[in-house]
Amino acid sequence: MTIGIIGLGLMGGSLGIALKSYNPNHQIIGYDHNKTHCKDAIRLNLVDTISMTLEGIIECDTIFLSIPVNSIISTLQELKGVSTDTTIIDLGSTKAKIVESIPQEIRQNFIAAHPMTGTEKFGPTAAVENLYRDKVVVLCDLEDSGKYQKEIALNLFKSIGMKLVFMDAKEHDRHAAFISHMPHALSFSLANAVMRQEDPRSIIALAGGGFRDMSRIAKSSPYMWEDVFKQNKRNLLTAIAYFKDELSSCQDMIESEDWEALNGWMKSANRLHDIL
Repeated sequence: MTIGIIGLGLMGGSLGIALKSYNPNHQIIGYDHNKTHCKDAIRLNLVDTISMTLEGIIECDTIFLSIPVNSIISTLQELKGVSTDTTIIDLGSTKAKIVESIPQEIRQNFIAAHPMTGTEKFGPTAAVENLYRDKVVVLCDLEDSGKYQKEIALNLFKSIGMKLVFMDAKEHDRHAAFISHMPHALSFSLANAVMRQEDPRSIIALAGGGFRDMSRIAKSSPYMWEDVFKQNKRNLLTAIAYFKDELSSCQDMIESEDWEALNGWMKSANRLHDIL
């Protein structure tokens, strides 16, 4: 099988490693508009070869789109000429707007997927082995995808050790707003709140593990997350509003010195880890 990966950053690069590890006979062809990324992907053995044009990827049996979500939508318009047997799989963090934007000519070719994994780092040098192993991949609206394409996608994700979850695209975006997109917004906010203090270096010098954990994902790519926030704006604003309500409750309990209520509020939050 020839597999094209468009976008050779953390997700695309790690995918190349995973696919090559599973089956060395797969021919992995990479494409990225950033020439440095292309050179790094070859140097790090993330892909077998580089295509200098999108046309070289169109001929692949399977094409992964590992690029920002707005770029996924625009790139889909350039893939209308693929074979009816080609499988196109996107790895975007939003799903509804992407699914709505698929050209009808290639709707059956398309698989909407969101691997629930990643790190705050980006670029080919951030690629890591086993990024996908034992992680969940959400597959959306598969009833509109071709039978052959579904088989290819499910087999590939299973082969790299992923757990499959099936969901409606709009439902996915609601859930993702709370468990992925809002936490990124909060981490960016926390980082900015600290950096805008009179002497942020003094605060950061005292930062322990808790602060570092909460602010870690504030190092994520602004370009990628700007697109995610745009595409999932309504759900994200709803999630932020719920968070603001909880933070206001915390503030009120501290101001009124209602320590018993505050303790109960914290215990309620502790239950999250019974689920996780």
